[in-house]
Amino acid sequence: MKISKIILYNEPTVPEIQIDKIKQFIIDTFQIKVEIKDNFFESLEDEIFEKIASTRIFDLKKQFKKHAPTQEEIQIEKENQDVSGQDIMTLYDGFELQNIIAENIPNTDSTLHIIFTNKITATFDNDDFRYHARALISSNPTIISTTGTIEAPAKPKQYYLDLMTNFSEEKIEEIGKKYKGEFLEYHDLRLNEIIEGYVLQAIMYYATGDAFCENKECRLFNAHWQKDLFYSQIENKKLCDKHQGNLNELRNQVGMD
Repeated sequence: MKISKIILYNEPTVPEIQIDKIKQFIIDTFQIKVEIKDNFFESLEDEIFEKIASTRIFDLKKQFKKHAPTQEEIQIEKENQDVSGQDIMTLYDGFELQNIIAENIPNTDSTLHIIFTNKITATFDNDDFRYHARALISSNPTIISTTGTIEAPAKPKQYYLDLMTNFSEEKIEEIGKKYKGEFLEYHDLRLNEIIEGYVLQAIMYYATGDAFCENKECRLFNAHWQKDLFYSQIENKKLCDKHQGNLNELRNQVGMD
């Protein structure tokens, strides 16, 4: 799919996203025009906020079913924050949310829209019949969940084993300190580099139809563990020969006026 322009929709609640740096990364990598717009989820009409609230997931083990949101849920969407005091983070069906966004952005075939959001997107997996949080919902528009980036890839196995026998807040904090640095945290300074990698994956997928790479030495590797995410996106930060070749072909096909 030919791309003539990319529009980035900022997420101001996550200051670690350096939107200007991501813009320059795309220009340097693809030689494609890039435009930055404000947060997509601001200043929408009430009926759109209602539609977004209706994509919330309430049962992780059941396929998506729309519900009639309460006025409180709609107001929360308008304020772009989660339910106060809620113990479990709210998940949204990624494909349903994607459809709503697509209905409310310009329909330009050669323009790729990339939406950054703090909402946690999830998709239902028919292999184990449950929802899983996702950092990336590909296609156009693309959704990159900053919260999903932190929560979706798994932490070290031993971290979960330690938690199984320690449920007090004090122990949870102690275990978190024990493994500090081995997984992403909120306001983590490494987040922008990780987001760059997901942007790269989104653009390559839309342009070539090649979703991910099975080679951990490639920045298109679909990391399920945080340690693999750090390696592919920060330590290695390269494409495999196949995908580097694809990138070179894309560069030859596009040009900036």
